[in-house]
Amino acid sequence: MSSHSEPPQLISLPDSENRALSIRAKALVFADPKSLAILRFIEQVGPSNAPVLILGETGTGKELAARHIHHVSGRTGAFIAVNCGAINPQLAESELFGHEAGSFTGANLRRAGYFEEAHGGTLFLDEIGDLAPALQAKLLRVLQEGEVTRVGANRAKPVDVRVVAATNVDLEQAVLAGNFRMDLFYRINLASVRLPPLRERPQDVLLLAEHFRGRYCAQLKRAQPMLSEAAVQALQAYPWPGNIRELENVIHLALLVSNGNLIRPEHLKFSEALAGYMQPAHDDKGLPQDEIKEGVLRLFRSPGESLLRDVEQLVVCEAYAYCRFSQVRTAALLGITRNTVRTLLARHGLLQEGRAEAALDDLGEQ
Repeated sequence: MSSHSEPPQLISLPDSENRALSIRAKALVFADPKSLAILRFIEQVGPSNAPVLILGETGTGKELAARHIHHVSGRTGAFIAVNCGAINPQLAESELFGHEAGSFTGANLRRAGYFEEAHGGTLFLDEIGDLAPALQAKLLRVLQEGEVTRVGANRAKPVDVRVVAATNVDLEQAVLAGNFRMDLFYRINLASVRLPPLRERPQDVLLLAEHFRGRYCAQLKRAQPMLSEAAVQALQAYPWPGNIRELENVIHLALLVSNGNLIRPEHLKFSEALAGYMQPAHDDKGLPQDEIKEGVLRLFRSPGESLLRDVEQLVVCEAYAYCRFSQVRTAALLGITRNTVRTLLARHGLLQEGRAEAALDDLGEQ
């Protein structure tokens, strides 16, 4: 371990002129070594014009990181945040690139799109993995050419925009599945930042809790209650499936329901169902692959006469049952073709066990 630790970082960000920010989006709060390493990387790539892709689960602070990239970039234009998954598909092109008056029904006035609004600044494309394929192609062209063409316009208009994108899905898998353009992926992914979930950065939890406690007490105009030792232990032990957003809500509610000068565990409303869902990732048994490896090693010590066939039958049989006897879903689960699934099912005498409803389901999925 290092002989010294870095001090926690709380960086206040300026409010946008065009948009009221939530409490969560006003400060970057980092204390964990993983978080501080990310902060250093952001401050290295921030002053450039390089596109940045931010990866992370929902609630890990991707927009906050994007705002900090803009803050340290030195760009004088606006920071414009767009949720790609919330854009109306029929109006998406107009929203991003603008339109001329009369270009479509309801377009009574000409309108600048998000790219033009972000001229000289930063355009944050949140949940870019949800962008429709047709929009992906047009976005790629804008990024390549540095100009936009409004819907209904004949001429392109140059724009100076730094794009920061974010997603909580695996874009590489989306590319392999044909749902995301490979050329666009490489265009937006010059530098990538992965924001770890809160359960992987435990030293941030209490600092964030203190930050939200101070912010909401100021908003509620009340004295700040202390966190009891038991409450601190509860905050540190919880796996935070909803990440920073969930922590903010828990602290906010605790301040509303605690009447005295102390926040106790009963004031902290955790999602036990979701916490239980996250728990396997922290199980002492480790990854499922590690458990399988142990089982395979035991089989090697007493392999029987047809070890590989027995293991193959086990995988195929369990996958087929897990997919409710649907060949199409089994193929998707195992990452193989349906013809290969049929061959394996026939090899292990499972093909005749298909249910009538599963057969109909397979026909419907072809």
